[in-house]
Amino acid sequence: MIWHLVALAICGLGSAGVALLLRKVTRQKLPRWLVPVFAGAGMLAYQIHFEYSWFDHKQSQLPPGSVVVSSESGTVFWRPWTFYFPMTTEFSVIDVANLRFSETAGDRIAQFVQYQFEKQYIDVVTYHTYLLNCDTADLIPLTSEGIPNVGRMQNIARDGQRYTTVCNL
Repeated sequence: MIWHLVALAICGLGSAGVALLLRKVTRQKLPRWLVPVFAGAGMLAYQIHFEYSWFDHKQSQLPPGSVVVSSESGTVFWRPWTFYFPMTTEFSVIDVANLRFSETAGDRIAQFVQYQFEKQYIDVVTYHTYLLNCDTADLIPLTSEGIPNVGRMQNIARDGQRYTTVCNL
């Protein structure tokens, strides 16, 4: 967060410097109010770039064997440009490098970890461990102790990204 603020300040100062240079080149014929306008526009441009590049940046930091299975884009009223170009605010990743398969009663069962990344003031990462029956497409979350929570079992679509990522390996 501190580096983001430093970069924001540098963009503002750099943009203000460009406006000062333009005023100097034109022998002070451009108005003085152009300097703070350039500073504000530079900081706003950096902030917009940072928000829209967050998803790609986070994807580049993922270890090999990580597959993005879903992403959500959203709009925010204090960022009016998001109504025209929604930005990615969260995404889910499955760690396929650490998938574990087992056979139980003739069914192929996969155990995997799904990570959820959320863009907030600070990035929030949560994870959940699941069991997925590849034959019946039943998804069962595990508790923190590793016990299946059968009450929260759900049947997922076989053509969904989560099922195809886990069961088609």
